[in-house]
Amino acid sequence: MSIARIYQRPKNAMSSGRARTTSWVLDFAPAEAKQPDPLTGWAGSGDTRDQVRLSFPTQEAAIAYAEREGLAFTVVPAPTRTLKLQSYADNFR
Repeated sequence: MSIARIYQRPKNAMSSGRARTTSWVLDFAPAEAKQPDPLTGWAGSGDTRDQVRLSFPTQEAAIAYAEREGLAFTVVPAPTRTLKLQSYADNFR
């Protein structure tokens, strides 16, 4: 049985925008450990579900998909945003 994780994407630390942070993502947990390839040395496995990332508009849609497909899942709650209110002059104190 596959185990999935449902979470909301965090804000990208490299930009101030909040694009794609309202969508919910379903990722699959790896079924087997990655092994180094003897020829190239790259890590890999035969598990192709590690490459799948599904995006949903709401948390309820992601949960409905997981239940419909018979997937065991955990929901990671979105972190609460805290606003740090300060003036521009506070940067120079």
